[in-house]
Amino acid sequence: MTEPTHPSPSSPDELGFESIVYEKAPPRATITLNRPEVLNAFDFRMLRELARACEDASWDDEIRVVVLTGAGRAFCVGADLKSWSADYLGNPKEYWKWFGAFKDLHDRLREVGKPTIARINGIAVGGGNELQMACDLAVMVEDAFIRHVGLEHGSVPAGGATQWLQLMVGDRRAREIVLLCDEIPAPTAAEWGLVNRAVPAAELDTVVDDWVASLARKLPQATRYAKQQRNVWRDLAWHQTVGHARDWLALSMLSGETQDAVRGFLDRPR
Repeated sequence: MTEPTHPSPSSPDELGFESIVYEKAPPRATITLNRPEVLNAFDFRMLRELARACEDASWDDEIRVVVLTGAGRAFCVGADLKSWSADYLGNPKEYWKWFGAFKDLHDRLREVGKPTIARINGIAVGGGNELQMACDLAVMVEDAFIRHVGLEHGSVPAGGATQWLQLMVGDRRAREIVLLCDEIPAPTAAEWGLVNRAVPAAELDTVVDDWVASLARKLPQATRYAKQQRNVWRDLAWHQTVGHARDWLALSMLSGETQDAVRGFLDRPR
């Protein structure tokens, strides 16, 4: 992955991405999480590449809308627990650094200055749901689901879900999602306001195309400012809690509860 010398956009093939596919077809940029063999679970490299792609899109005046999606049968299932087990369990200093990349991605995605669309092509679990919540609009295939599993797998969804779920679905439903760890079918997610629409797979791209066309007709500076103002409650909740979450989750890497849960998940039959 190359680093810029000026705040100027680059051609996607110059950026050296390995874990994502970044494409530009003005007025749209598409970022595709591209680790389908692990259901697009994100590791450190993917987090860094996603942040860099968002940065590049923010600098490109020809890009008016950013679409985030996944390769294969999942949108994203959150953090790659295999990399956690190898690199971060028992090592809070290293986890704290990893979470910094997660936080940086969220900040760049939320502050890209252009409308963002989550094209949810499959299941969105844990941090995958937090990624789609960070976008402005979301459309989801109707046969997929959203789920949070951190309380079963040694983590807490404190990188978005505990800040934003209640803003989207209300306090009681947010508690249901986080505490029960149940699957939320796409039609229910749409009914609750967790996504905008749930549609058959054949209609997914039509909805995205229509939204891109509509958003691209809007005035870019006015849109950027409206987006910034719409983020006020998200930003307030985020900045009041994410630093504490980063430190607490880092320390949790030392606990037997977390280590047993992660290793138990990795050891179970597939």
